[in-house]
Amino acid sequence: MSRVTFRERARYWFDNTMSKGTASLIGWLALVSVALILVVSGLTLWLAPEEPEGVGGPGHVLWISLMHALTPSKVASDKGSVAYMTVMFAGSLGGLFIVSMLVGLLSNGLKQRVDRLRRGRSRIAESGHTVVLGWSDQVFTIVGELAKAHASQRGSVIAVLADRDKLAMEEEIRERAGDLGRTRIVCRTGRTTEPRDLSLMNLAAARSVVVLSPEGEDPDAHVIKILLALAKRSGIHPPVVAALTSGRNMAAARLAGGPLVHLVDSDDTASRLIVQSSRQSGMSVVCMDLLNFDGGEIYLRPAELLVGKTYGEALHGYHSATVIGLRTSAGVALNPPMDTEIGPKDEVIVIAHDDSSIWPAAGAPKIDESAMAVTERAKHAPARTLLLNWNGRAEQIVRYLDGYVAPGSELEVAADHPKAGANLTGLRNLTVNVKDCDTTDRFALEALGLGLFQHVIVLSDDRFKADHADTRTLMTLLQLRDMQTKLGEHYSIVSEMHDESNRALAEVTEADDIVISDTVIGLLLAQLAENQHLADVFGYLFDSRGSEIYPRPASAYVGTGVEVGFSTVVEAARRRGETAIGYRTAYARNKPPHYGIVLNPDRSRRVSFGPHDSVIVLSER
Repeated sequence: MSRVTFRERARYWFDNTMSKGTASLIGWLALVSVALILVVSGLTLWLAPEEPEGVGGPGHVLWISLMHALTPSKVASDKGSVAYMTVMFAGSLGGLFIVSMLVGLLSNGLKQRVDRLRRGRSRIAESGHTVVLGWSDQVFTIVGELAKAHASQRGSVIAVLADRDKLAMEEEIRERAGDLGRTRIVCRTGRTTEPRDLSLMNLAAARSVVVLSPEGEDPDAHVIKILLALAKRSGIHPPVVAALTSGRNMAAARLAGGPLVHLVDSDDTASRLIVQSSRQSGMSVVCMDLLNFDGGEIYLRPAELLVGKTYGEALHGYHSATVIGLRTSAGVALNPPMDTEIGPKDEVIVIAHDDSSIWPAAGAPKIDESAMAVTERAKHAPARTLLLNWNGRAEQIVRYLDGYVAPGSELEVAADHPKAGANLTGLRNLTVNVKDCDTTDRFALEALGLGLFQHVIVLSDDRFKADHADTRTLMTLLQLRDMQTKLGEHYSIVSEMHDESNRALAEVTEADDIVISDTVIGLLLAQLAENQHLADVFGYLFDSRGSEIYPRPASAYVGTGVEVGFSTVVEAARRRGETAIGYRTAYARNKPPHYGIVLNPDRSRRVSFGPHDSVIVLSER
């Protein structure tokens, strides 16, 4: 092997110095400039020692040479001998090249610096901020809801880190998240699994961290990798909320994230909500109202003034808040037994429009005994349900439905999906029949005999992209609504969609419930980012065990056509072992955004219920 020559070593050294960036290039340019000035000064002193006229020595000549190098136009005003003019012209010509290169280098260096700032690579100097790691459609829901929660706070900051352009992220958030009020959005570009990029978010001073499940294949693996990167950080670890798409990965995620991580099973939560909505019309709207920061919100409050009282007595304990449960050392319980005694360390779970409005009631409630109705609960009878389309969570939906329905119930699965009805062994209460059907075809739907069913569930077909799948769902809903109108049939319809922007279009079909799974998960993550203690409350709410939300006929609680205060409704529900949290009016059931549902109503306002109105209660099945 030949030895490296001196010339090759020198060139290698020069290349390395040139590759160090703008500062190194300017250094070389400065050396060339000094050499040029010295050469011009030396030639001037040698060839024209007495020029220009009035020169005061070598220092003066150096200054004149420097000015010609930096301002080449000065040569136009020079006078003197041919030798002097030639040397000055050569110096000015060299200076022209040097100045041009200097301007180019400075411009390029400044552009690189601006590009770096534009990409968002500086460390965040905030405290008490909420950090969102990753990017999906849920980010707009989360940012919008957190902005509502922080509406009364000055200096609220939400920081987003994702492998996307900083300006593009900020612009898209402004367009899709709506008015953010006083909340500032700070975006940074980087990999959410890279410790160096995570350090940009100043996590040690953050209030909480939200980890989003990305779109694409195997998103849970990416979430678990982020949790590992967060766990390996040194210093203070803020609480973390993360969303997973599959419950099978929950154990691994808990191990990766540690005790401060609150995990949300996206598929499980959406499946439970779809099933509950299919059984209780309006369930999805109630849950959305409880999850968002617009109306009634769930709060935990110390039970100092209620210690020694029973849960049933506590139902009338607040003036403008609705008690829904207790948090004790044994855990969370919604609508516990009415004789449950409240201890000194217990917390009361309430629905209120704002935490500042939770104050004790003054005196005993006004109960109208004559207005209360005495009726028996309806028996849990077998039902027929139609499931249209199939996707990855359909099996889970069917199994949850099996836990809700009475023995002897039937489920008809109508879909042209190749996996429709697969892996449904071991059901206890449901008998399942599978039919091949194009659910957008009117004649195929009519052949199913929809009038024989009490409930219809329309799922999103996962063989198509989200937008196209929503379009097919809309077509099916339009066909179902038209068939109901023309045939005079009635059955509840709950549909699953992906994009929140399609909700307005789906409202034309007057479907009873529309579950936007991404929106529901985004709202839940925003709630847990604000208050991690609510994880147990929402976990209980979406669980099939224990008390759940039911809309029951108002006539089962109070007489129809009689004006009563809501305190009377609360008392009527209490005597049935239930907790009343609101009501739904039939005339507004198709009017967005609340669809006739009123949660935590004013106790002093009198209301008259019609024969088709409902009272919303927490109750055992």
